[in-house]
This record gives sequence, structure tokens and C-alpha cells, in this order.
Amino acid sequence: MKTVLVVLVAALALLLPAGAAAKGPSEAQITGPGLLSPLKITGLGEGDSSTSLGLLVNDGGFFPQAFGQSPSPLLRTEPKNRGPRYLVTYTVPGPMLSALQQDLYPYASGGPVTFMRPGQAFWGDQRTVGGWYRGTPQLKTMLVEAGLPPSTPERRHVVSILLAIVRHFLP
Repeated sequence: MKTVLVVLVAALALLLPAGAAAKGPSEAQITGPGLLSPLKITGLGEGDSSTSLGLLVNDGGFFPQAFGQSPSPLLRTEPKNRGPRYLVTYTVPGPMLSALQQDLYPYASGGPVTFMRPGQAFWGDQRTVGGWYRGTPQLKTMLVEAGLPPSTPERRHVVSILLAIVRHFLP
């Protein structure tokens, strides 16, 4: 009887840390130029790059930007020639459901770049480390397969947009 109790306590002790360590996002939504509606990215958000969400989280720098990492893979300087900005909003389950935002520059020269603003609050008392991160070519490939334009969307001048609206209503 004593042995069964020891085995049960040991099994519980092994299970508890695994549940407490689960900190990956459960979903992400991407908005930005060239998208008619938000892209919903799903899959396993922690330690599994075989899903779209896992690839976005791992190759987009979510963990070092949110929690920090040593040594830090974050860039020391802000990258130049980033191209258009997209906004990623992560749903992060934990002690309480939280949302974290990350800027995504999939068309940056040298490969995709992300930025998470430092100090974003999550889980009540936690704050993001923040910073710049250089993604991988696989990240951009996944984003295009998920629905991002294959190349930088053209910017339309405000006047051309207004003219298009006016033309729409003319006979």
C-alpha cells in the first residue's frame, strides 16, 4: 500500500511541472496590407514546428521576445528595409487568458523580422521582454501558404484610393 502511494505521488509530481510549463499560444491572428480579413493561424504553439502556429511561434521569436532567453537570440539593432508591417495577435492561455501583440515584417530584406513591444502585460503580473528577432525563410513560406501575398503588396496613394471610391459610385 505504501509503495502504491509513493508511485502515485511521484507520478503526480512528474505531471504537474509539465502542465505549468505550457506557455505557448493557442492561436494567432494576422492583419495587415493585402489581407481582406484576418488570417487565423492554428496548430500546436509550443515546441512543434510541424504546424503553422508552431512555426510562427518558433521561427518568429515569440518565446525569447515574451519570456527572454539566455543567450539571447534577439537582434541588437533595429533592422532597416523592413517593408510593410503586419500585426500578429497571439492568444496565450495560462493562469488567465492573455493576448500579446507582435509586429511582423515578412518582406524585410534578409528575411522576415518580428518585433514585440517590451512591457506588454500578460497573466496578470508578467511582462514581455520584447525586442527584434530575425525569422527564417520557412516562416515566410508558411505565411504565404496561409494567405499573405507572395510579394510586398503595392501601396496605393490616398488620392488613387479616393478616385477609385468616387468611380465606383459614378454611372
